Amino acid sequence: MAGKNIIPVKLGDFSVLDSEFNSIRERFDSEMRKMEDEMTKFRSELLNREQSSSLFSRSSTSSSTTSSTTNNSSMMPGMHMSEARKWIGDVKEQMTSQMSSLSSGTSSHLHSALAAPASDWLTGLHSPLIQEDGEEKKLKLRFDVAQYTPEEIVVKTVDNKLLVHAKHEEKSETKSVYREYNREFLLPKGTNPELIRSSLSKDGVLTIEAPLPAIASGEKMIPIAQH
Repeated sequence: MAGKNIIPVKLGDFSVLDSEFNSIRERFDSEMRKMEDEMTKFRSELLNREQSSSLFSRSSTSSSTTSSTTNNSSMMPGMHMSEARKWIGDVKEQMTSQMSSLSSGTSSHLHSALAAPASDWLTGLHSPLIQEDGEEKKLKLRFDVAQYTPEEIVVKTVDNKLLVHAKHEEKSETKSVYREYNREFLLPKGTNPELIRSSLSKDGVLTIEAPLPAIASGEKMIPIAQH
C-alpha cells in the first residue's frame, strides 16, 4: 500500500493567463482579419458577376439590332420603277415584321435579364461567408465590436449595402476617449432586408445572417438581439 507523497510546488516565472489568453486573442484577431479579407473578395466577385451580366445583356441587344438593319440594303441596281416600287413595298412589310419581332424579342430579353432571380448569377459563387441552411443559402458575417456597448451599435441596410456603425465617447476631468467603427458590406442584389438578422454575443462579436436572395430596396433598420 502506497503512502502519502508530497509533490513540491515550484514557483515559475511565467503567466498562464498572459500566454494562454493572449494566444486565444491572437487567434481571434487572425480569424477576424480573415473574415474582413473574405468580405473584400466577396465584394469583388459580386461586382464582376453583376458587370458581366449587364455587359451580356447590352451585347445581345446590340447584336439583334445590327442583324435587323443589314437586310435593308439589298436593292439591285438597274431595276425598273415598277419593280422598285414593288421591292420597296416588300421591304417595308419585311421591316415592319422584323421590327415587331425585334421589339418583342428585345423586350422579352431585357425583361428576363433584369427580372431573372439573383440566384441565377449567384450560381457557382463559393465563399466561406455563404453557409447552407437546409435547402437555402445565407450569408453569415461577423464583426468585432467588443469595445462598444449594444446601445452604441447601429446595423442597417441602405439599398443593397449593409452598414455597421459604432461610436463611443467618454469624457472626464482627466481624460477624453473617442473611437468609431465603420464597416460596409455589399449585399447581392435581391437580398431581402426584412430577413436579415443580427445578434451580439457577450464577448462583443456581432453576427449578421442574411438569406439569399430576395428583393432589397430603400433603407431598413435592423434590431440587434442580445444574448
